Amino acid sequence: MSVSRNILLASSAIVCAVSSQAEAAAQTRQFSIDAQPAETAISILGRQGDVQVIAARKVTRSIRTNAVRGEMSVGEALDRLLSGTGLAARQLGNGSYAIVTRSPSTTVTSRPVALTRASALTPVSEMTPVAAATAPAAAPEEAMQDAPAQQPEIVVSGFRGSLVRAQDIKRKSINLTESILAEDMAKMPDLNLSESIQRLPGVAISREGGEGRNITLRGFAPDFTRTTLNGMEVPASSDGLDSGGFTINAGRAFDFHIFASELFNRVDVQKTQRASIEEGGIAGTVDLYSAKPFDFNKPQAVISAQGGYNSITRKVDPRVTAMLSDQFADGRVGVLVSAAYSERTVYQEGFGSVRWTSPFVNGDSWADTNPVVSGKPVDCPAADNLDCLWAPRLPRADFFGNNQKRLGLTGSLQFRPTDTLEVSFDGLFSRLENDRLSYNSMEWLLTHGPAGNFVGQTPRSFTIAPDGKQLIAASFDDVTSWYESRHQTSVSKFQQYVASAKWQASDNLKLDVMAGKARDAADREELRFYARSVPHFYSYDFTKNQDVPVLNYGNYDPNNAANFINALTAANRLNKVIKDNFTTKGNLVLEAGNITARTGLAYSRRSVAYSEAQGNLPSFAPQTYLQPFPISNFGKGVVSGGLPTFAVFDFDKVGASNLISDTYTPNTAAGWEVIEKTLGGYGEVTGEFDLGGMVLRANGGVRYVKTNIDSRATIAGSAVSVKRSYDNFLPSLNLALNITPHIVARAAYARSMTRPGLGSLNIAAPTFEYTTRTVGNLGNPDLKPYLSNDYDVGLEWYFSKGGLIAVGLFKKDIISSLSTAVVTKPVPQEYWQAIYADPRYDASYNADPAKVPYTFFQAVNTPGGNSVKGVEVTLNAPFTFLPGVLSYFGVASNYTHVSARDSTGLSPNSYNFTGYFDTGSIGIRVSVNKRDDYLLSEPGGNGHVQERKYGPTHVDLSAYYNITPKLTLTVQGINITNEKERIYGTGDGSQYLGREFSRTGAQWFVGARYQF
Repeated sequence: MSVSRNILLASSAIVCAVSSQAEAAAQTRQFSIDAQPAETAISILGRQGDVQVIAARKVTRSIRTNAVRGEMSVGEALDRLLSGTGLAARQLGNGSYAIVTRSPSTTVTSRPVALTRASALTPVSEMTPVAAATAPAAAPEEAMQDAPAQQPEIVVSGFRGSLVRAQDIKRKSINLTESILAEDMAKMPDLNLSESIQRLPGVAISREGGEGRNITLRGFAPDFTRTTLNGMEVPASSDGLDSGGFTINAGRAFDFHIFASELFNRVDVQKTQRASIEEGGIAGTVDLYSAKPFDFNKPQAVISAQGGYNSITRKVDPRVTAMLSDQFADGRVGVLVSAAYSERTVYQEGFGSVRWTSPFVNGDSWADTNPVVSGKPVDCPAADNLDCLWAPRLPRADFFGNNQKRLGLTGSLQFRPTDTLEVSFDGLFSRLENDRLSYNSMEWLLTHGPAGNFVGQTPRSFTIAPDGKQLIAASFDDVTSWYESRHQTSVSKFQQYVASAKWQASDNLKLDVMAGKARDAADREELRFYARSVPHFYSYDFTKNQDVPVLNYGNYDPNNAANFINALTAANRLNKVIKDNFTTKGNLVLEAGNITARTGLAYSRRSVAYSEAQGNLPSFAPQTYLQPFPISNFGKGVVSGGLPTFAVFDFDKVGASNLISDTYTPNTAAGWEVIEKTLGGYGEVTGEFDLGGMVLRANGGVRYVKTNIDSRATIAGSAVSVKRSYDNFLPSLNLALNITPHIVARAAYARSMTRPGLGSLNIAAPTFEYTTRTVGNLGNPDLKPYLSNDYDVGLEWYFSKGGLIAVGLFKKDIISSLSTAVVTKPVPQEYWQAIYADPRYDASYNADPAKVPYTFFQAVNTPGGNSVKGVEVTLNAPFTFLPGVLSYFGVASNYTHVSARDSTGLSPNSYNFTGYFDTGSIGIRVSVNKRDDYLLSEPGGNGHVQERKYGPTHVDLSAYYNITPKLTLTVQGINITNEKERIYGTGDGSQYLGREFSRTGAQWFVGARYQF
């Protein structure tokens, strides 16, 4: 840790001079530019030519430029690009040009002009700037008639440059869009995609095992956000990595941690709807883009290697990335391949209760042993007020050890057979493996009453908390240990293949088409044992720490294998979730002056299939298979002095024995499949209008989509398929008003939708009770989607190069939602055969589903719902106005407040703050992410009004130093403060009753990156 600190301190003290300017005009460059609108073409030429080009939007509006291909000077490329357009390029200095209206005397000149830099206040969307100009240059007044007064500017790259480019995308978008761009080839700002996305306003993430997994956007749970990859909606599932849960994700939420971030070069978050954006995300849509060869204007290759160190595991893990891109046949063929491999060892260590409960809630009572009582309980409905006191159910020390391997591969092949046609083939593969050993030292306080048969206990003393509602400390005789050892192996394999084409049929007509297929297969194998002990003394005391108590076992030794006399096999099973998506779509775009009309069709087929299988569950004597606790320094990163150790199972010994059979029996009744087919079409018009000296950009349209559902399962030995359908019209309107060259006002309205969770649609394993004519545990394929009316307004001020102050207000009125209800109705005919085939059914019960209604307990659609309102504030400020070295500092920050009824995953307040120092040769940034506590479930389990999760403050760090233009040293830190994680119940609604308290350690990465 001290070595890392010294490296960072030394790095932050190094200051490098600004690079000298490239002699761009005198060099030849390789150009590959399509015929297209002038604003875009000029930007591409600047990047490919390594120069800065400035063009007033008033000059370039509605003009299309020519294709430019081959090796030539920048001046020659500009001449070819602008030939016949009525525009010309005027050289302002080495590496700097201005686009002006052509007159008889206008020519491209190579004469350098001594000038200052182009104004830092020149808006990116008004003046087309291009990366890589690296020395002073500015435009004479006559060439910049529409630009503000010129002031000094620092040309940016790296992290600051990625912020500038992202803000350019935001500014040019008519709908509200936030973006994250790679700082360089295969170099996203963070090691995990969700950790990058959390830097955006309105985004919060949930971490598992110390790594981001899901995102919450604008207060909505992860299921309300769509995720696309290279243009198509994709699934991504994995097993849980921590104590928060052990289920494979079979829902709509996207698990971002299955991908290495280095495989991607851009992420867009669409916060307001457009008719051309596929439906499904009330919260918004996250668009992921992997790199393509035509993204680069010359051969590129990069390799990076890092070693990761965790402060709790004290182990070093590798992380390696490589990417290669090249173009052939005069730039008409491009190939890109990339690979990323990493290993990660992470321990979650802490203390848990497996929730608190009371004998009264549990339906029993404490054994009548006259314990010594300190404090007074509140009055309650129980016969004995002591029976209403909350106490931990299974107090335990927790260890969850994950050994993770992640491999990602991408390939992209692009063709440009003509200047008007581009064809792409993209593939992505990712494999995430996790091998987890978990150990938990549970003491049986789960049920109450006299001790015996491994349950019950004899109370000796109770200490009641000042609120009179919980046992803050207690001691017992005759407690049984149920020590849990669990081994889980899981694999998530993702693969996607996409073919796409773009055809410029004429100057005004474009067509793009895409077809893609993606599959995610996630499986988990779990083996779990309980070792049960002789009865013994046990006490806990939370008086000094509400999360981790002081424990006392008296004369009992939890590490002695001889103290355990019985073992149970609690789980021996396989679980598998397979998600398949297929999408094909096409869009036709017609441009006519300032108006662009767009229409298109999209067909998608999504399926999710769940299956499980069961192995044998023997009981046996445990002594032979127990071992001392195998983890050194257990709990030292959690609390002072660490956590108590205990005996655990040796899975190698169990595997070498004949205890566990290698065969599994499929549990057909638990399996299910949901198939969802959608066909949608849209019409959309975008226009740009002068409005009293301002420019109004408007986009409006409507989307129609029809959804077909097929829910399948085997019920009582009979195959059942339930098919339903529904359709929706979704209008949208986006307005962006350029009040000044620097100020943009926005307003938007849309009708949006999110389809029901797939678990709500699955019909597997229902319970039909014929004597009471009731139905439970049955999904409802009749469910229609959540519907929302969305409203957005905002104001954005772009100042300096990369400066932004933005305020946005949003409101989402849910007009149709889901709730659980008791409904009496006829049994749908699809279930009749299964009911008649059920051996428990008898005609004498007067329960014939064809004749009498049943009472259903299931999810139903309800009118109205939650109304979510919020405000997002962004402040990005590069300190370019400060002198000398201070000009390389800056901040990127945002704050979000969301107001709504409690809903899953909603944090009322969240903020992100990044402070950085970046010269282009050396840089360091520190990011702080904070969110409020948020709801996990309501009602919570075991009598709790709610179950909630603590909103942590995570601090991450990144630093680099360019030893040479090609070789870079890097240091990165994740969760460098070793933040605590908490899950807790609220008891009667006013309490804090900890369920899990843990830490996963600070993660550090030190490495090098070489770009060829």
